[in-house]
Amino acid sequence: MLATFVIGLREGLEAALVVGIVSAFLVQRGRRRSLRLVWTGVLLAAALCLGAAAALQAAARQLPQRQQEQLETVLALVAVAMVTWMIVWVARHARTLRSELEGAASAALARGSAWALVAMAFLAVLREGLETSVFLLATYQASARDADGAIGASLGIAAAVVLGWLLYRGGVRLDLARLFRATGVVLVLVAAGLVVSAVHTAYEAGWLLAGRQQVLDLSALVTPGTVRAAVLQGVLGWQPRPTLAEVTGWLLYAVPVLALVLWPRRTHPAAPRAVSA
Repeated sequence: MLATFVIGLREGLEAALVVGIVSAFLVQRGRRRSLRLVWTGVLLAAALCLGAAAALQAAARQLPQRQQEQLETVLALVAVAMVTWMIVWVARHARTLRSELEGAASAALARGSAWALVAMAFLAVLREGLETSVFLLATYQASARDADGAIGASLGIAAAVVLGWLLYRGGVRLDLARLFRATGVVLVLVAAGLVVSAVHTAYEAGWLLAGRQQVLDLSALVTPGTVRAAVLQGVLGWQPRPTLAEVTGWLLYAVPVLALVLWPRRTHPAAPRAVSA
């Protein structure tokens, strides 16, 4: 549940920031009528994402077992690639994300049309929604309890909506850089767990033959039915008896990406002004 909660919160908050900033600019410029278009675009994008997720899930269930394992492997790897790109991009832009969005919204409105802002909101929700759908679908397939995952994702998205509304109303100010760094750490661990899941399903699909030997015995930590096992398996992707390929994949992904997220960002001082003689 924790993993899907963070996914829903992180992705939902990015979309909520765009929608909130667009809505605030329209209100400030006296374009309240255009808010209906913005929310129509948001609802349409959300519906498209739900439809795409449902279609992908239905198609996966109709496949033979071996092809299901192959699809799960591909989905897990695609989800890892998408979340890695998002983590890297946000790590570079977290401190200036809000000002960049406000600048883009201001420039769009300065051109005299609110349609560009409507498109910004629609594409933001569509992009984040599709990323969330793929990531959650891969996470569900790696988990034994879909209900908990769905509840966690719903709570995360609801929290993101509330935070987005509070930011829009000016009732709260968040340090987005710290928030995105904290959620980024959890997402890296979740993605590393998906790497382990991809290795496991690649075994079942017949795509991976090497590295099947057991190298660790974590059964004392990952005891089935315990809260600790739910956290270690559901968030970190640890298995009771991981193989060489699973441990290698987890380490090769988690260590460098965690270092990227946690590495201190340098703030570049403004260039000194030239002093005229």
